[in-house]
Amino acid sequence: MALSYDVIVIGSGIGGLVTATQLAAKGSQVLVLESYIIPGGSAGYFESNGYRFDVGASMIFGFGDQGTTNLLTRALAAVNVSLETIPDPVQIHYRLPGGLEVQVHRDYDKFLQELTAKFPHEREGIAQFYGECWQVFNCLNAMELLSLEEFGYLMRVFFQHPLACLGLVKYLPQNAGDIARKYIKDPALLKFIDIECYCWSVVPADMTPAINAGMVFSDRHYGGINYPKGGVGQIAQKLVEGLEKAGSEIKYKSKVSKIIIENNRAVGVELATGEIYRAKRIVSNATRWDTFDKLLGDVPLPPKEQKWRQNYRKSPSFLSLHLGVGASVIPPNTACHQIILEDWQQMEDPEGTLFVSIPTLLDPDLAPSGFHIVHAFTPHWVDDWRGLAPKEYEQRKEEAAGRIIQRLEKIFPGLDAQLDFMEVGTPRSHRRFLNRVDGSYGPIPQRRLWGLLPMPFNRTSIPGLYCVGDSTFPGQGLNAVAFSGFACAHRIAVDLGF
Repeated sequence: MALSYDVIVIGSGIGGLVTATQLAAKGSQVLVLESYIIPGGSAGYFESNGYRFDVGASMIFGFGDQGTTNLLTRALAAVNVSLETIPDPVQIHYRLPGGLEVQVHRDYDKFLQELTAKFPHEREGIAQFYGECWQVFNCLNAMELLSLEEFGYLMRVFFQHPLACLGLVKYLPQNAGDIARKYIKDPALLKFIDIECYCWSVVPADMTPAINAGMVFSDRHYGGINYPKGGVGQIAQKLVEGLEKAGSEIKYKSKVSKIIIENNRAVGVELATGEIYRAKRIVSNATRWDTFDKLLGDVPLPPKEQKWRQNYRKSPSFLSLHLGVGASVIPPNTACHQIILEDWQQMEDPEGTLFVSIPTLLDPDLAPSGFHIVHAFTPHWVDDWRGLAPKEYEQRKEEAAGRIIQRLEKIFPGLDAQLDFMEVGTPRSHRRFLNRVDGSYGPIPQRRLWGLLPMPFNRTSIPGLYCVGDSTFPGQGLNAVAFSGFACAHRIAVDLGF
């Protein structure tokens, strides 16, 4: 007889774990099924040769200690766990075409002063653009962030915070580019706003929702960027600890092969081993493509999902270099996060924008004494890596790594000679280890859309089945998927009467 739970969550990415822990904290019996050996998905980690590497980015929002947008702090607290974090004084050091360099300081005034010094003729426009982003953030930060699909919550929040709600309604259909062009004329500064958006949304400002931009561009100064002691993987580890403390469970090496549908309702899951688990509600933390194309088998694609696919496409994956280098290569005043771009025309191309994280500048314990971690990653499409023989695949990895190291050498001379360790990951690696279609890091707009309005929420067209993570409102990023987890858990709790 199949074991039965209140809720089954497929996948232990941050969205899935926040959903699971929020429900467990309310007394639900939750089972999380994870195909890999550790939790976290793209917010996971791996260890090799004395180094502990973050799988994905190490620029973390959501660990503030005030307001309501500190979603990671709140998620951990809900299950009575906590995590030491290290404040990052600079969010990003941009190294851009034409010798333009800008550091986004945690101190908001200091950032504005630095950007204004580069574009003194746009002083007023800079203040107005980022000022309007603060208006968006203040609306969000005034209210508890739960499910916009739940009428009772919407009514309660509206009566408590009517002006904030009306403000958000105003910004829902807008993109960051709409706001930027109201105030800024200089093409070079508009390009800077583009890469400010691209560095976390993987699309330029015209296609980045204003609400997401308002959250990111303000929270980096309000709650700040805070790195988890022990690495990003500690977030998922702590959430799992809290989940188990609350009486629920996670099973590793448990690959779900299909969602069981009976009478047009999701009622359980079957593992690749043939094991079956049943639940009152099923939550998929897989992408919507993986959920509807793989896990639901021959169930026809619902019209709402067809519409979503007309609006959104898969984002690129990444080519990643995880490096261990001699500490002498990295000057001590270096910013942890760097973005390198030599040509604006190549910003969205494979190997155009190079993202660099050096988390040992914040937490030296992640590497052996006398060494730093350098994680360099750049967008790549899985199609460029298909159908290669093993020898050809390794050769192409080596060539791509060589190109990236050449670019890093210009910033950090001597890096190549000081290499102690290198692991190269391709979109094929991301697809294999993260179980994400094409190794994608979430959906991006097919074309210019009305802000966040086309983004789906947690409920699906199949009764009993919910989606969580970057394929749902409000989209990509650790704090964004935490928001989707809070929303999904709230919607399910109301549905189940918790």
